[in-house]
Amino acid sequence: MVIFAAETPIPTPSMTVDPNSVTPGPAGFAVIIIVLIAVILLIWDMNRRIRRVRYREEVREELDAEEAANAAAQGTDAVASDDAASEDAASDAAASDEGKPPA
Repeated sequence: MVIFAAETPIPTPSMTVDPNSVTPGPAGFAVIIIVLIAVILLIWDMNRRIRRVRYREEVREELDAEEAANAAAQGTDAVASDDAASEDAASDAAASDEGKPPA
């Protein structure tokens, strides 16, 4: 029991490497700053592009709705104008037939 009761000294590790040669230093700091700026610019550009796509889709939907409304309005006007045009053509044909001698 005496063997287990005695504490064995634990060696403390000593620094074998110069702490200044392990740190990134000013060059590492500059690289990290450049990477950070690049990431911020990429995120900003991505948000701008996504926003642009979303706006284009909204405008496209609005234009499609306007075209559908115009087509519906043109469709009712076209039916009325087709009826009027066919009546005009029939009256013109009748008037031209009146002036012709029978064959």
